Formats: sequence, structure tokens, C-alpha cells
Amino acid sequence: MFPRTSMFSFSLFASILVSIQLSSTGLVAARILRDMEVRFQVNNNDRDSPGLAKLPNVLLDRLHIPRRSSTLPVFQEAPAFRNGKECIISAPAAWKSTYSEKQEQEDVDSELCDTKAVHIAMTLDAAYLRGLVAGILSILQHAVCPESVVFHFMVSRRQNDLKAKLQATFPYLRFKLYHFDENIVKDKISYSIREALDQPLNYARSYMADILPSCLERIIYLDSDLVVVDDIAKLWRTTLGSHVLAAPEYCHANFTQYFTDSFWSDPVLSKTFQGRKACYFNTGVMVVDLLKWRQGVYTAKIEEWMELHKERRIYELGSLPPFLLVFAGRVEAVNHRWNQHGLGGDNFEGRCRDLHPGPASLLHWSGKGKPWLRIDLRQSCPLDLLWAPYDLFQPAYNYLDA
Repeated sequence: MFPRTSMFSFSLFASILVSIQLSSTGLVAARILRDMEVRFQVNNNDRDSPGLAKLPNVLLDRLHIPRRSSTLPVFQEAPAFRNGKECIISAPAAWKSTYSEKQEQEDVDSELCDTKAVHIAMTLDAAYLRGLVAGILSILQHAVCPESVVFHFMVSRRQNDLKAKLQATFPYLRFKLYHFDENIVKDKISYSIREALDQPLNYARSYMADILPSCLERIIYLDSDLVVVDDIAKLWRTTLGSHVLAAPEYCHANFTQYFTDSFWSDPVLSKTFQGRKACYFNTGVMVVDLLKWRQGVYTAKIEEWMELHKERRIYELGSLPPFLLVFAGRVEAVNHRWNQHGLGGDNFEGRCRDLHPGPASLLHWSGKGKPWLRIDLRQSCPLDLLWAPYDLFQPAYNYLDA
């Protein structure tokens, strides 16, 4: 691995890649470079960073580094999905991207507390925009009452650009964007086993109760690397009982692997889960009672574990372990069909995986391998073809043939 302080190594290696014009040898080298965690050159994977600004897009595409700030993916316009007669909706009959800013704001504000709607929160950024668009389309396509779904997007950068892109792709979508201040969490993040897990926006789910309107009492949180193949209202109707959140649990998983030896060897920390049946759950699909969350001050409880981790390094996997520390064993179990997770493989190689046994209502490409990247590289896994029908991406050119 190159030293983090070396500026020469990256430039030299990148020059070699360009000179061989992305031959098969160059592709191997590109993957090696990506695995070298060259954070000393890349500022949040931005193509405008000093060491990357002069490199061609075709090379940066190969490295899975998001396109420059001036460019967002181009998508087909999604069809309009309408409610059936059995649906109840209190929102306007249609949303139009041609509304004036004042009209649009009034309509959005009037429906944020719509108790008849299904409310979904997701994070929104350029790197995962293609996955998010596919996820939105899948939700609308399979919903019995698609006009009764309201999306709440947490975004930290390029808010106006991303909003315009969503309006152009989904002219009738009911949604609002909320700014997430990365400074809230930056000093609480420690490097984990995969760079994508270290991005501040990945932690926005811990702050939903503070970011979303106080009138909103329940939310479904979804990651941006999944598709829903069932009516999302079924998940919305989950009964939480006395619990703060509901999610599919996986009690057969090796729970101890999510925490370090220093955690389990500590006489106090090792008793954290004492008295509760702690099981692994994936935080990419959750139904959350925001009212109970606020009353229990759970954001502060998660932050306490993050701050301890900065001092002692007690876990490895980004934003997941703090949720496990606070909620494992205190989760309302949801049927496994609502999170067929791990389709992106592990966090190191992202190899192909099969579906878990049983029916599927939601397919989740958690892990390193993302279907849109593998499809573009013509290295798709069989299950990636289940994601492809929801892909609205329109490539400007086929860089694979460049």
C-alpha cells in the first residue's frame, strides 16, 4: 500500500493507467488503485480533487469515482403512477415540476403531516443517485396507492441540482429535501473497513428525528441500493408495539463479529447486551416510531457510542454498530422477505450471492458490489438482472467501448 502522505505515487500510477489506455492490464491496475484507499488524494471521492481533476472521465468511471460536480446522470422520465379508487389521498391530484417555487413549497408543507400517506426517508447524493432513482421507481410501480407515498430526502450537498434532477425524472413525485449538516457527525466518524461506510451522509439515519418535521410520527427508512417488489404500504402497516423501530432480525448471524476484541474483553462493555436477546439487523430497512425516538433521546444515545468508539475503537462497520448497541434485542421483528440483503456481497470483494430462502418483497444490494456498477462493467451477477428493469439511466456514451 502507498503511504498516505505520498503525493508522487498516485500521480505516477495514474499516468501509467492513462498511458496504457485502460487495457485489460489497466483495468486490473485500476482496481488495485481503488483498493489502496488513496484518501490522501481524494477529498470525499470528488473528481475535482487536485490529483483527479486532470484525469479523463473514462478512467475515473473505472475507479467508481462519481463524476465531476457539473455532471449528474441523465435519466428517462418515469411514467405517472395513479391511485386506484380504493385509495384515499388528501394531497393535490397532480404534482408538476412547472409549479412556481411558492406554489410548490405550499403544497409540500401542507402534506408533510398527511396521516393517510406512507412516508419514506432516504439519503440523496450524486454517487448513489442511480440506485436511488431505481428504488423510487420500484416503490411507485408496485404500490397499490402510489400517489399516497411521500418521500423525504436527506441531502448534504448539491441540493438544488439533485432536486431538479428528481423533478425532471419524477414530475409527479411527492417529496421534500432536508439539509443534513455533515459537521454534526464528521468529528465522530472513524475509518471503517470500507470507505463508502465512512461518508457523513451515511450517518443521517441517526438524525432523522431531528431533521424531519416534528409532526411526522412514523417513517420507513430505506437505503439507496435496493428495489421494492411489493406494496410498500404492507411494510408501513407494521405494528411496533412498545418498540422504537422494526426491522428483519437475523439471529443466526455471528453477532460478535460486529465488535472488536477490545469491546468483548472489557468487563463493562461486554455486558452491554446482557438481559436481551441481541440479534443482528440491517439498518438499510427500518420502520421507525419518530415520536418514541424523540422521547427517548435516542440520537444522543447513538452519539455516546460513537464518541466512545473514537477513543477505544470498539467496532468496524460505520453507522451500523451504534444501532446494534442501542437497539439489538429491542427490535420489533419484521418478516425476512422485507430485506433480502447482502446481494452486493461482502465489504471486501463484493462477490455474487444468491437469494436467501423464502419469498422476497425487497431486494437489497448491501455490500461492496452495486448492480449499476457491475452492469456497466459487464461483470453483472445473475441477481443484478432483477435490478436492471428499474434502471432509468440513459448513458450519453458507452465508455466501455471507448
